[in-house]
Amino acid sequence: MLEICPPKTPEINMSYQSFEELEVWKRACRLSVDIYKVLKDSKDFSFKNQMQRAAISIASNIAEGAERNSIREYIHFLHIAKGSAGELRTQIYIADKVKLIESEKRQKLCTELTEISKMLQGLIKFLTAQLD
Repeated sequence: MLEICPPKTPEINMSYQSFEELEVWKRACRLSVDIYKVLKDSKDFSFKNQMQRAAISIASNIAEGAERNSIREYIHFLHIAKGSAGELRTQIYIADKVKLIESEKRQKLCTELTEISKMLQGLIKFLTAQLD
């Protein structure tokens, strides 16, 4: 089971100091790099750009939310990150259908995105419980 801990904030006292320690953030960063590598030779610059932006958005919103001073804002940004994961998963399916990526790569990327989404949901659930 993955350990998911929220950042240390004035409202809650947890064990981790920075979003860089979050496994979900690390995995989202690695996924962004993978997307860049998979699409490096793509000539469909608009679609490629949209996929890269969605990928970057996941890790970026985790970081931005963690740096906010409230749990509610953190949760808000985690929801945005989760939405970007769904957006990217959709784009990967389309990229496979139009032959921009191979089916095997699509499967690996979508599996990782599904795991990241689950981790984000777990973190959202944990933080929401802190509000009660």
